[in-house]
Amino acid sequence: MDALDQITTTLALSMGLAWASGINLYATLFTLGYLANTGNIDLPPDLQIVANPMVMGAAGLMYCVEFFADKTPGIDTGWDAIHTFIRIPAGAMLAAGAIGDLNPAVELAAAIMGGSLAAGSHATKAGSRVMINASPEPFSNWVASISEDVAVITGVWACINHPVLFLIALAGFIVLMTWLLPKIWVGVKRVFGFILNLFRADNPATDQSPPQ
Repeated sequence: MDALDQITTTLALSMGLAWASGINLYATLFTLGYLANTGNIDLPPDLQIVANPMVMGAAGLMYCVEFFADKTPGIDTGWDAIHTFIRIPAGAMLAAGAIGDLNPAVELAAAIMGGSLAAGSHATKAGSRVMINASPEPFSNWVASISEDVAVITGVWACINHPVLFLIALAGFIVLMTWLLPKIWVGVKRVFGFILNLFRADNPATDQSPPQ
């Protein structure tokens, strides 16, 4: 039974950090470092670096930047686009680091699964933000961003303190994500198509036939 509990705890931590990194990497790192420094978790050797004050300071600073960028329509989409190349690799690294020194094959498998999960949560967040930005008011952005922050902090805490419940919730998220992503993709294409049509309408030269 102890072995099963250990596997459940490790799996929840590995996949939980990957999922959270795809939404807000800096909040994930800062929360994990805080929980480690307050004695709420004993980090695996490969993750102990996140409890370093310098790492926590950098993560906290970047979280403050993201806090405002993520709540500004348009800027949040640009921020998400840049972080496609940051959140996904970081999610894979955190997932592998949470496994500990078990086996190189297990670590690689965790990295593959973690990177895929981080990519999925990132795509869901970024795609939904593009659609939210189609609305003229900023309040929906603020609500979405704050909800994401709360979900990440709560999720990191839950994957450590209640791994079984977290894994059940994560399974539900994966099912929802699988159903939602194709619909989000269709909506994103419509939004960008509308924007392109606006640019074409503002440029009369595009409506003129080339000279004979």
